[in-house]
Amino acid sequence: MKRLMALLLAAAMTLTMTSCGKGSVNSSNGNDGKDSIVRVDTSKEDDNELSVMAWDENFNVPALRAAEKAYQEVNPDFKLTIVRISDSADIEDAVTLAGSNNDYSKLSDIVLFQDHSFNRFYKDYTNAWQDLEGSGIDWNDFSTEKLSYSTEDGVHYGVPLDNATAVFAYRTDLLEQAGYTIDDMTGITWDRFDEIGKDVYAKTGKYLFSINGDDNALPYMMMQAEGKSVFKDGKPYFTDNEMLVKVVDMIVKLVRDNVLYLTDDYASYTEQTIRGDMVAGVMNGNWIIPTIEQVQMNSGKWATTSLPTFSGEEGYASNGGSSLYITSACSRRDLAKDFLAYTFGGGNGARATYDEALEKGGLVTTCISAGKSDVYSKGVKYFRDQPVYQKVVDMSTRVKQVEQSDYHYTARQQISFAIRNVIDGADTRKALQDAEDQVKFSMGYIE
Repeated sequence: MKRLMALLLAAAMTLTMTSCGKGSVNSSNGNDGKDSIVRVDTSKEDDNELSVMAWDENFNVPALRAAEKAYQEVNPDFKLTIVRISDSADIEDAVTLAGSNNDYSKLSDIVLFQDHSFNRFYKDYTNAWQDLEGSGIDWNDFSTEKLSYSTEDGVHYGVPLDNATAVFAYRTDLLEQAGYTIDDMTGITWDRFDEIGKDVYAKTGKYLFSINGDDNALPYMMMQAEGKSVFKDGKPYFTDNEMLVKVVDMIVKLVRDNVLYLTDDYASYTEQTIRGDMVAGVMNGNWIIPTIEQVQMNSGKWATTSLPTFSGEEGYASNGGSSLYITSACSRRDLAKDFLAYTFGGGNGARATYDEALEKGGLVTTCISAGKSDVYSKGVKYFRDQPVYQKVVDMSTRVKQVEQSDYHYTARQQISFAIRNVIDGADTRKALQDAEDQVKFSMGYIE
């Protein structure tokens, strides 16, 4: 029933979206700075207007508004209609419905798509997308890992929007209470991390970090930092994956040692553990930084660094992220390509776009050249004047590319269940075998 309601919502949306001047919505910015969706005359076409479907008014939408403003410097008549929806699933439902009807004409010109989801939707609905070849974008200005999500058979389809590189942020005052500094947390093994974490808990009563245990992204980040995947040759690779076994056992150990706190859901993760000041550290995609900064009394006490690894080398990973795609509904493909190239694609408007996106929404560029601006290089007061965002962009170039799958989120959830089972006393390999079987069933490998 929930899925049906989502599809019905998507159907209603497609009736109100702009399709390269032939749709029926517009974006009007009033005094409150918010978009309002209104009917427009569908008999007229505007050669300088594009529509984009996106979510998160406090994060993605400010970046899109910044891009519109930047592109208006070279095209004063340009207008970007922002079709706002509640979350990324609504876009997936809209594409699914359009594909089921074999009619993509009522999709917006551009859609924002989660990186880990695009591959499946490209395969299922190949005709929904237009490639970006000939756009003039210098793809060397982006990390190979980031581009791997939006590239099919060597052809680029998406322009990366937000940088999802993971950071490990620590409360330096709490580390100092336990006798440690941020340097002690940099380039360390997970075993050493566990030892420090036990000290921190004993002396401060704080867990060293937390994660949403219901949809646990920690195994993925830990695996990627090692250059490993939970998939092999397109299939789930859990039970015989020695690195994954080590990761799961380490997570269980961290939980039992009161170093890691697993929450029951995402709301508890942000509200209870981060805003509620339960933890001395946070490990996640850098998009978590604005959540950390909401606790004003801790300003100037935080610092960021890389992730631990089993070898002790500095670890780099990502979690989340999205890219912008031109749909087959767009009849002004050249305009769409030029707009994306000039702004998010590293063109002359990239720095202006990403500087404003960072300042107004906390969205960090994945475009390397845009991360070299003065806005990115200045210190962030909350993080002891570290140039945090410049550091994030640099770290993004070090993230290792690992095998991805359309079933990324299915695997993540099943591994989350396995971890809970091991904490409750189950054998690690048996729990991972059950999880692997569930993913194989979802993929159609098991009847």
